[in-house]
Amino acid sequence: MNTTEDILKERIKELSCLYDISSIIVNADVGQMQETLKAIALSLKKGFQFPEHTEISIDTLIDSYKTGSVNEPLYISSKIQVFNKPNGEIIASLQDDKSSFLKEEQQLLDSVALKIGNLLERIEIQQNETSLKRQMERADRLSILGEITAGIAHELNTPLANILGFAELLKDDFKTDKIVSADLDKIIDNAIFSREVVKKLMFFALEMPQEMKLINLVPRIKNALALLDASFKKAGVTYHVKIEEDELWLKADNIQLTQIIFNLVINAIYFSPENGLVTIEAFQSKNYIVLKIIDEGPGLTKEALEKVFQPFFTTKPTGDGSGLGLSVVHGIVASHKGTIVVENNSKNGATFTVKLPKS
Repeated sequence: MNTTEDILKERIKELSCLYDISSIIVNADVGQMQETLKAIALSLKKGFQFPEHTEISIDTLIDSYKTGSVNEPLYISSKIQVFNKPNGEIIASLQDDKSSFLKEEQQLLDSVALKIGNLLERIEIQQNETSLKRQMERADRLSILGEITAGIAHELNTPLANILGFAELLKDDFKTDKIVSADLDKIIDNAIFSREVVKKLMFFALEMPQEMKLINLVPRIKNALALLDASFKKAGVTYHVKIEEDELWLKADNIQLTQIIFNLVINAIYFSPENGLVTIEAFQSKNYIVLKIIDEGPGLTKEALEKVFQPFFTTKPTGDGSGLGLSVVHGIVASHKGTIVVENNSKNGATFTVKLPKS
């Protein structure tokens, strides 16, 4: 390429290529990333001096596309960055050993890498906005449910107390009648069970009084596990404690802190397979105490991940749970100005992570 006309044709071709790629990126569908990368790669290929001998490879953390194989000795590349962090690479490779790249073609590749990086930044921002919106919507739903739940709990307390009280009085009157006495026992047992459900509702609605004290989390975890040892053995599940420090101090309500540990560990035992392992991990950062409960169960579906802290939502069979345990935990954590999140593990099971402020 020696003539000014040839050089000008190449520059026009490169500018047309950048225009086409800009149009593709502007109209990109987040849900069809591979199709977008394919369109970019095919357009980029046309921008090179020898398009018939050039193959393009685009690789990102989201998706990738290749027009053909990469010829290692003859290639140029450009890194894709998202918020100044590596996120992938574009490679242009010549399949003809007699050909070579122009310096302007490296500039073209750099420009396209920058545009793809901008696209990926836009996608990440959109995903973060969607996630934040869902969290806010869930927080609003939980707040409304908390108010409704508090009202229900208050309304149920009085009639339950009356049922329990009169049933116990009647039992005294029918001591000699075994059939009636047995039926009254069933009434009393069910009334006590219902009262415990109401108590959980009160916890969820944050209606229970708190007594905030400076507490060392480590012995609380060890005591809870000692009490749950029989439950572990019955389920055929083992546990491993990962706590490197002897003291993890935070300001919390002792009873409610214990309830967080109990509910999360019991949940992990329930969903763990026989011979499964539950890992209890605790550590501290500058301002927070972090508690992690990791199980090896089946994990959670997409729906369950969104609804797991909602009251009365449960994946357990009917009769195995009220769907309030994790709602109670969420309510307690929120009342301590902390956070709780759940995510599926890379292989199997789920991890519940609780962050509570130290003071």
